[in-house]
Amino acid sequence: MKINALIASQADQPLRAGQVELRELQADDVKIEILYCGVCHSDLHMARNEWGVSRYPLVPGHEIVGRVVAVGGNVTKFAAGDTVGVGVMVDSCGECHFCQQQEEQYCEAGFTPTYNGTDKYTGNTTFGGYAQHVIADQHFVVTVPDNLALNAVAPLLCAGVTVWSPLQHFKVKAGDRVGVVGLGGLGHMAVKLASALGAEVTLFTTSPAKGEDARRLGAKNVVISRDAAQMADCQASLDIILDCVAAPHDLDPYLGALKTNGQLVLVGIPDQPHPSPNVTPMVFRRLSISGTSIGSIQETQQMLDFCGQHNITADVEMITGEEVETAFERMLTSDVKYRFVIDMQKTHW
Repeated sequence: MKINALIASQADQPLRAGQVELRELQADDVKIEILYCGVCHSDLHMARNEWGVSRYPLVPGHEIVGRVVAVGGNVTKFAAGDTVGVGVMVDSCGECHFCQQQEEQYCEAGFTPTYNGTDKYTGNTTFGGYAQHVIADQHFVVTVPDNLALNAVAPLLCAGVTVWSPLQHFKVKAGDRVGVVGLGGLGHMAVKLASALGAEVTLFTTSPAKGEDARRLGAKNVVISRDAAQMADCQASLDIILDCVAAPHDLDPYLGALKTNGQLVLVGIPDQPHPSPNVTPMVFRRLSISGTSIGSIQETQQMLDFCGQHNITADVEMITGEEVETAFERMLTSDVKYRFVIDMQKTHW
């Protein structure tokens, strides 16, 4: 089944419209007409082969919102016309400890990514959401609340659940004090979700200009991380910090901002390692540094339901497929508030 898509043919070439082959509908499959797809920074890394794992032709995109157009014979969760989403995963082994515990993102065999993975039915490469359609197993499809703007839901499928998962894992609740490092695609969702949970949110940023926006999004406090006095004022004050910055930086100031038993959770992946942290405060205040990867399908649905109840979506800037290379260039300078989303219905193939 051929579909139109935006295709990266090699690392040094721009994405261009073309056609790729999707697998035929299987018994457990859902075929989705893609309405909107968010533009994640990892899409740029993969298109340019900056992680050294890209296989071409490559169709990026794993923040997908669309409408079901067909289902396989075994599908019970969805029907034609349903509004649904697909995130970073489209399959996993289903048998390992983590899959059995509804944590497919940690599948011991490795989950199948929405793009640049290997389709278990055909052995071919999986293709992502910069396209007209996507096919996924029903278990990896989630229901989108009717009351939310669909274009602004798309980034929730990656950026949203990536910060929701640690908020749930570490049981963040009303009254907790949560820090967020960086106000980008992930950071702005962390501020929104943590504040909606009733936490008091402190944003750490290098840019004073982001203070007003951070408060609009729900932050109570804004700390300029390059200001030693401001950092000193928030020493030992936070229960948990979500570090959303995908560039190497000194973790010690953020460890210093944690209370005893505090958690520094890394959700951004830098291209070079962070400098080694100072062990002393970790030992004497029983601090922990951890990482977390996206979120499970169960957590993704939970997050979407929560967003539906609290009317939470991402702050987005709409583009067409023809503008994706410009969007990539702007992303490199953080010139977006806070996620680009491709409107597939306005994209010319």
